[in-house]
Amino acid sequence: MDWDKLRIFHAVADAGSLTHAGDKLNLSQSAVSRQIRGLEESLNATLFHRHARGLILTEQGELLFDATSAMTKRLDTASARIRDSEEEVFGDLRVTTTIGFGTLWLAPRLVKLYAQYPDLRVDLMLEERVLDLPMREADVAIRMKEPSQADLIRKRLMTVKMQVFATQAYLDANGMPDSLDDLIHHRLICQSVDAAQVGASSTLVQHLLTYEVRSLLTVNNYFGVLQAVLQDLGLGILPDYVSTEDARLIHILPEVESADIPVFLAYPEELRQSKRIAAFRDFVQEEITAYRKALRAKENL
Repeated sequence: MDWDKLRIFHAVADAGSLTHAGDKLNLSQSAVSRQIRGLEESLNATLFHRHARGLILTEQGELLFDATSAMTKRLDTASARIRDSEEEVFGDLRVTTTIGFGTLWLAPRLVKLYAQYPDLRVDLMLEERVLDLPMREADVAIRMKEPSQADLIRKRLMTVKMQVFATQAYLDANGMPDSLDDLIHHRLICQSVDAAQVGASSTLVQHLLTYEVRSLLTVNNYFGVLQAVLQDLGLGILPDYVSTEDARLIHILPEVESADIPVFLAYPEELRQSKRIAAFRDFVQEEITAYRKALRAKENL
């Protein structure tokens, strides 16, 4: 099959229109149409259904589009590796992590990364679903458990615990709980045990709910839990690192915490030489060191 024809086919399938694909490729609609017709003749197959609303892939077209999509990803990887052989750090970097860690810990620190590398373009993908790094759904991941996928370089960054926090205003209005039995006088704010989250967090929440909790608010991510706590709504189950991010949070019931939750950074083996990956990895490690120092300083007060 002709590479040019495959490239044009992929653009048409992606755009769903000969005109839009032609605009993207800087070709006339008739030139694009001729290339698609030639590809269909060489394959002896119809690749598109023609409709007034645009083009729809046939079953054979879907098969070919899957193949050209995989080829495009491989070419993007090769292009990235070639660019990464240069001295400067620039270009796109797709980072995936959980909603909680991404919003509460990582995003507030990115200003320092951009100060060092102003030409970097970070695509921050926050979701609980574990993206497939070898299939290039993302370039680098920060996850709350060790990745199980093969062919990944991984580094343990730190350990997190889930703890109980409140604001001074809430405690002034409702009193300081001295034990779990006092939950009967308080509102608990946490992630639902049915939400996608780290097992250690879910275990802690399930344990707390065995006590008589007066009132309950569940949110499907830690950012929402934090906002409710900061509005003096109740006692919140949050990662321990939030205490260094916001002075309004007071750690209470210190004997109540989850098991250790390891935090890992991972990226594909094929990106080992990537300068963008190295820049992001070093930035995160430096911020982890600064975070640990801040935590020790707070504990020594």
